[in-house]
Amino acid sequence: MPFITVGTENSAPIDLYYEDHGSGQPIVLIHGFPFNGATWEKQTRALLNAGYRVITYDRRGYGNSAQPTFGYDYDTFAADLDVLMTELDLRDVVLVGHSMGTGEVTRYLGAYGSDRVQRAVMLAPLAPMLGKAPDNPEGVEKSLFEGFQKAIIEDRFAYLTQFCDAFFNYSENKGKLVSEEAFRGHWEIGARASAKGTHDSVDAWQEDFRPDVARIDVPVLIVQGDKDNVLPYPKTGARLAPMLPGSQLITLKGAPHGTPWTNADEVNKAILEFIGSPAMARA
Repeated sequence: MPFITVGTENSAPIDLYYEDHGSGQPIVLIHGFPFNGATWEKQTRALLNAGYRVITYDRRGYGNSAQPTFGYDYDTFAADLDVLMTELDLRDVVLVGHSMGTGEVTRYLGAYGSDRVQRAVMLAPLAPMLGKAPDNPEGVEKSLFEGFQKAIIEDRFAYLTQFCDAFFNYSENKGKLVSEEAFRGHWEIGARASAKGTHDSVDAWQEDFRPDVARIDVPVLIVQGDKDNVLPYPKTGARLAPMLPGSQLITLKGAPHGTPWTNADEVNKAILEFIGSPAMARA
């Protein structure tokens, strides 16, 4: 299993697990909360078939990566991504993030620039700013995040069931866009994450990405369902698009938060058209 070391905690290395498949232009897929790179399986297949090199990795604290007790903030997450990009010497990259993974995309472009990046895709984005503040009245009250963290401490596994319900809009989409088995599979992936990382990541969701958004200078595709019950569309994607001149916003009618699984065909088509795939043009 391939790993890249991004730091240390006491005597132990902090290693990120990654997978690197195919050849051609590199596409880096950055997963959402509380999952890992395995949840990109429907995108990985489509992108490899279209002739791209596909890199997935597990964020620190998640999947097969190390589970340190610190570093669950976007400055650190972006620094980890920079180590991966540098160690693999990736160029002309398409960065694709889903949900929490869009934070890495946004902060990386804001802090490290676009020398290695050609385009970016944000699926159900966190940006511009989810937390409510005097200068961000459209945001979500802090008490909601505190409630999430309380639930994680009291019974993380029960919280994961609630999260997966909201992730898929399960009562509405069960047996249609998502199976019971896929629900359980995502729950099991989330259960393997660090308990502390799961808790601490909630603080990161409240990050102010507006300064990073102002520095983004590559084409951006935003794709989000208008029934997103995790990151409400009016507070995220619909607000972000006007802040990125020249960006493209695709709204998936009736779609939930977990579109890489529930609406994979639409998501894959949007990505491949955005990056100019000849294979997608034939499709």
